[in-house]
Amino acid sequence: MVGGLGTYAENICPALVSQGHDVSVFTMNDGTLKTRETLKGIDVNRPMLVDGGGILPLCMTEDLRRWGTGIKFFNDVLIYNILSTTKFVNQLIKKEGYKFDIISAHDWLSAMAGIMAKRETGLPFVFHLHSTEWGRALNGGSQTVMHIEKTSAEVADGIITVSYPMQEDLIRHGFSSDKIKVCWNGIPVSKYDPNKLLKEDSAGLRSRYGISSEERMILFVGRLTGVKGVVNLVKAMPTIISKHPEVKLVILGKGELERSISDLINVLKIGDRVKTRFEFVPEKERIAHYGACDLFVAPSLYEPFGIIALEAMAMEKPMVVGARGTSGFRDFVIPSGPDQTGIHVDGNNSADIAWGINSLLEDLGGAKEMGKRGRIRVEQYFTWDKIAARTIGIYEDVITGG
Repeated sequence: MVGGLGTYAENICPALVSQGHDVSVFTMNDGTLKTRETLKGIDVNRPMLVDGGGILPLCMTEDLRRWGTGIKFFNDVLIYNILSTTKFVNQLIKKEGYKFDIISAHDWLSAMAGIMAKRETGLPFVFHLHSTEWGRALNGGSQTVMHIEKTSAEVADGIITVSYPMQEDLIRHGFSSDKIKVCWNGIPVSKYDPNKLLKEDSAGLRSRYGISSEERMILFVGRLTGVKGVVNLVKAMPTIISKHPEVKLVILGKGELERSISDLINVLKIGDRVKTRFEFVPEKERIAHYGACDLFVAPSLYEPFGIIALEAMAMEKPMVVGARGTSGFRDFVIPSGPDQTGIHVDGNNSADIAWGINSLLEDLGGAKEMGKRGRIRVEQYFTWDKIAARTIGIYEDVITGG
């Protein structure tokens, strides 16, 4: 399990099975996992990878050479796609007689397999785009990956993306508007239930970070990478602390900015107010952190959907989210009016982040009401059963040509 796409797959597949559908999944193998097993009624296939590193440089583009040590990851993805397609066509269909109605591939990581499988079988193919290379790299990124994304979208019979801002962004970049449908992500709402947490457990977690009951805990959870806006959040802290010295920020996550964040905290001399834990923690512990905090902040510069904020909403937490540009937060975090669940800010602007957080801190009673409304909204729109039903509806339209 690594990141949001893994969380999506782990939840959508059982939801599809529970609605009477048969699902075969192809995914990566780190060398320690079974190449095939049935989990929660799902046929899971993990081809054992081989090392193509000695061959790949012969056909590498200059773009790929710039990946440096990351070229091994590209090698693994390429081999995984080829082996998955081969097993799908030759083993499952030709040898075992499986009859599939549709192929779905997710992001560029499995897009090549989707293209090859469609060409081999003639089956309808839906390409799910959970993010884009230009978005992740803030309008930079790999030309190779962008070519895979664009080609997959052209070959696909349908495209599903995760938010209306993402749909707008894809159309702006030349993707066919006729193919694109939006299907939000969901969460297992029964797991993310504030009523299941004990107050003493939340108090114990806060005490681990040196946060007393009189202090206010701000929580950031996510990959420590540029698009998540975490550096600007740290830069906002002196302004926040000057107005609310009772505040402490907890940063939970891993990524390439760990050293930069630590150095910035030292330069700003706010080590007593900002606590870092550079780990990818299990879901149960993440839920405990949501329960312990007073408000959640995700000042992303680019966020196709943002499951992490949806989780915090289910835990009745008010939030401050980056909503400028392509931001799926705009689909579910309501910034004003009687249904308000949080505050929208510009993740590029540390002063704006500070304003948003201070606004919640100045009216904690109102903020708590936002959190309660957030829970209601999640229950109404974002259960996995509802997301699975919407997904199947789109698949059926693609299959029938509707």
